[in-house]
Amino acid sequence: MARRSLWAVVVLGFLMIVAPFALGLPAKASAGQEMMDGFRPLMQPANVDKTAAYYDDVFVPLGGVVPALTKDNIATFNGYVQGFTAMGVDAQNLVPALAQAMSMTPEQVQVFMGAQFPAMSQMLSALPTMEQDFTELMALMEQNVTIFEQVPGGLTHYEPLVATMQANVTNFDRADQLPDMNLFTWFFVVPGALFMLFGGLGLWGEQQREHGTAHARRGFGVPQAVR
Repeated sequence: MARRSLWAVVVLGFLMIVAPFALGLPAKASAGQEMMDGFRPLMQPANVDKTAAYYDDVFVPLGGVVPALTKDNIATFNGYVQGFTAMGVDAQNLVPALAQAMSMTPEQVQVFMGAQFPAMSQMLSALPTMEQDFTELMALMEQNVTIFEQVPGGLTHYEPLVATMQANVTNFDRADQLPDMNLFTWFFVVPGALFMLFGGLGLWGEQQREHGTAHARRGFGVPQAVR
């Protein structure tokens, strides 16, 4: 019975050594440790709070802008830009027309407009710049319509990620306090080797005792077995 128990210890030790390698534990443990190392800075409380703040305070409100950036709205604003162009043409003809009607020189009309209607005069002078600015703005908006259309879907997709990060800050910290995952293989191999060593020594001792007993029996003339 003792020998069977010792053999069981040896076999158990052998299985503990072989099993981690058969299951690919070294590579999996290394990948797990690499993952923990990569997520460590991301899962720090301050960083998780910052991620949630960006999501809640920047990206969620950005979703409210999406309805304004539709192709129909951009087409409407492009019509306004065309109105600026037409108004610019009229503005160029306004001063000469007023000068003729008021029997004044164009320079006198400009001085008169600046004194009596300063806001309108300033706007008319700025029409070319306004037209250029709005044209560039509408072109930029038009180029990004497709991107903004994806914002609602992106917000829905990333909401569980942010919520999961917030819910697992403590869990990650606890898991990160475990020993290095690369040591997990040795948690099996070292005890397995000790089991095999102790079991092997026990079997060797049993064999030595049996040989000693058999030698003693032969020395005293005691038969080894009685039939």
